[in-house]
Amino acid sequence: MAIRELDSTPSLATLYPKALLGGVLRKPSGSALPDTELVRTGVVVDPAHVAAYDTVCGFRLSDELPVTYPHMLAFPLQMALMTEPGFPFPLLGMVHVANRITQHRALRLDEPLTVRVRAENLRPHEKGRQFDVVSEAWAGDDLVWVDVSTYLRRGSSSGSSSRRDQLVPPTPDAIWRVPADIGRRYAEVSGDRNPIHLHPLTARLFGFPKAIAHGMWTKAHALAAFEGRLPSAFTIDVRFKQPVLLPAKASFTSWATPEGWAFELWSKSKPHLEGSISSL
Repeated sequence: MAIRELDSTPSLATLYPKALLGGVLRKPSGSALPDTELVRTGVVVDPAHVAAYDTVCGFRLSDELPVTYPHMLAFPLQMALMTEPGFPFPLLGMVHVANRITQHRALRLDEPLTVRVRAENLRPHEKGRQFDVVSEAWAGDDLVWVDVSTYLRRGSSSGSSSRRDQLVPPTPDAIWRVPADIGRRYAEVSGDRNPIHLHPLTARLFGFPKAIAHGMWTKAHALAAFEGRLPSAFTIDVRFKQPVLLPAKASFTSWATPEGWAFELWSKSKPHLEGSISSL
């Protein structure tokens, strides 16, 4: 695999116009993911940015990073990788279907990190093709954090469909009142300014009746519900179901399992998110 070291963080302000243009002009092409890993060393977080992230996601202020926060550090590299000319799919139109984060130990606010991002495991899906974008954070020689985001590119596929049982909403133990501007607020701190999250009019251009919440915001907000009850080393794994149309009133449910916790988020009869937390 070719390793490409970056001397600065890619500019999302530049990458989003590139992604929008690619979404209009590019067609899916190629059958292989790029054999490239992007690497950024000496990454140090801005405490003010972490505080803003904590506020919008519902975390308490701390000298340790929320487990979902390093995704903020990896996201510009992910965008840079997926908007390169050799990437087989245009960025816009892809669906984020799952995310798994493993933290091997708590990350301190003041420790420098090396962030590495690559794409791998292109495979069939019943609705097209899917692949993983793997992001890692290293502290010195220690791998401390791994994020695997799975994306779906809709289209023809040889993937087989699986039988699904009819799901029933669980009895909620918390009600989320998700405001209409949460997409813009999360975009402000994350830099993820995908138009589907910002305004009903821009969301309609991409087939959504309203703006939708970022999937990684719903994951982070769910994680915040477990603050103070988690070990320093664990995996939080989620699958994104139906999008959360904004504004929303959603029902959150969690329960203990032998491995840790499980949780779900529903609105009326629609599941939005299901996930689990497992100790390492």
